Amino acid sequence: MNPRRASIVAAGAALCLALSFAATNWNGPVFIAGLDRQARAARDAAGGKGVKLAFRDRYGWLTRHPILSGGAGLDSATRTRVAERVAHVPGIGGISWARQGDGMRVAPLHCQDDVARILETRTIRFTEASARIDPASEKLLDEVAHALRPCVGSIIAVTGHTDGNGDPRTNTALSMARAEAVRWALIGRGIPADGLRAAGLGSKHPIAGLDPLDPANRRIEFSVIFSAPIKPTPIDTPGPG
Repeated sequence: MNPRRASIVAAGAALCLALSFAATNWNGPVFIAGLDRQARAARDAAGGKGVKLAFRDRYGWLTRHPILSGGAGLDSATRTRVAERVAHVPGIGGISWARQGDGMRVAPLHCQDDVARILETRTIRFTEASARIDPASEKLLDEVAHALRPCVGSIIAVTGHTDGNGDPRTNTALSMARAEAVRWALIGRGIPADGLRAAGLGSKHPIAGLDPLDPANRRIEFSVIFSAPIKPTPIDTPGPG
């Protein structure tokens, strides 16, 4: 394919996916802002004014699974009460406390290792210069979804990478479009949408020891950002009918 045409196709695919994603989530900031206000009120009522609430994950994505931090001067009973009050705000999907000294990092769950093993010798493939998943990768995605199910309740990052060939901006857009395509493929296989985050890094992080131009750098990676057990809420539980 002509490089210029490939660039246009990739950018077009990324734009279409971005517009679709935006149309679906246009009211997200308003919804999260409402949760934030209610959660802060619940925190204050429980005597936890020193506790900070973060409704964004480490990648900057809005989330219904707030991370609580601070409040070191509070006794354990107060901290427990604060967590319970915040967790019971309608719409909150679950909470977690940030670990002291290491921010949001947690040890990888076994599902992350299982997926890594699945992808050691195989790659999720796309048609050339596009975000369309190759039909030959459908079975592989079935296996990935199956391996990720034990991590449902955590936030799972789906990150796209490209090699160093081509325009960096186009590569970033294409990697994001492909990560979104995989995210939607996993949603279609039963992985909850609010537990999946897509990111595209283009060619910024080649595989260690490989030439940045090596095609092997074109890949999708999965990582568990943090554990956040999901509790049913009116938002998660379908109504009658």
